[in-house]
Amino acid sequence: MLANYHTHTARCGHAAGSDRAYVEKAIARGLHTLGFSDHVPMPFTDGHESRFRVPLRLLDDYVESVLSLKAEYAHEIEIRLGFEAEYYPDLFPAMLDLLKPYPVDYLLLAQHFVDSSERVYNTNPQSDETAVQRYVDRCLAGMRTGAFTYLAHPDLFHFTGSPDVYRREMTRLCAGAKARSIPLEINLLGLREHKNYPCAAFWKIAGALECPAVLGCDAHMPKDLADPKNLKKAEAFAKRFGIVPLSDVSLKKPFPG
Repeated sequence: MLANYHTHTARCGHAAGSDRAYVEKAIARGLHTLGFSDHVPMPFTDGHESRFRVPLRLLDDYVESVLSLKAEYAHEIEIRLGFEAEYYPDLFPAMLDLLKPYPVDYLLLAQHFVDSSERVYNTNPQSDETAVQRYVDRCLAGMRTGAFTYLAHPDLFHFTGSPDVYRREMTRLCAGAKARSIPLEINLLGLREHKNYPCAAFWKIAGALECPAVLGCDAHMPKDLADPKNLKKAEAFAKRFGIVPLSDVSLKKPFPG
């Protein structure tokens, strides 16, 4: 692994460690590039804040810290400023407006919830066919914006219904991602915490369609970055489906020009 673009900070409330500790661990583990991508503040119309995001009051602190480390460690590692973000059509323009003043290098699409009500977390087991359809629809719509570099944990949705429905819908997702040359992430947090993802049924489809794939540490502690044991597991997982993960990805500016 030469680059990791899926890295959180303690500001989101469910990660730990100093920003500097992430950088130093990345260097020690041989990474050439470290992208910070904490959960984006979302400008909800009623003013509330999600419990799992960088609070609006800490947005400047997050950006300033990443940029300071980028300058300090410029001769040792490339550091990129990013965010992990859901695509909510009703909030997307306001979210981009919030980020435009900052030199954001990239966004990762991560559809933890289908819509901005954020009522049902997508890792909760669901058997409703229309629910998985909505998840795929929302991921595809997010990819069509052209604002996102890759789709994080694309197999996060925990569908417990018909396997035929799952194959149909995830084939639709994978085909859409491939058509736009958007990599799909094999998520290392899912591996190390034994979550419902990475999902073999999903990656069988992605492998058959020859979708581009990338490994993402989804680091919530410095030790998660390029952990050798977990990397070995991820590489073996990818090999099962004939997938050779990309060593790096081309970043897409969320608001070009």
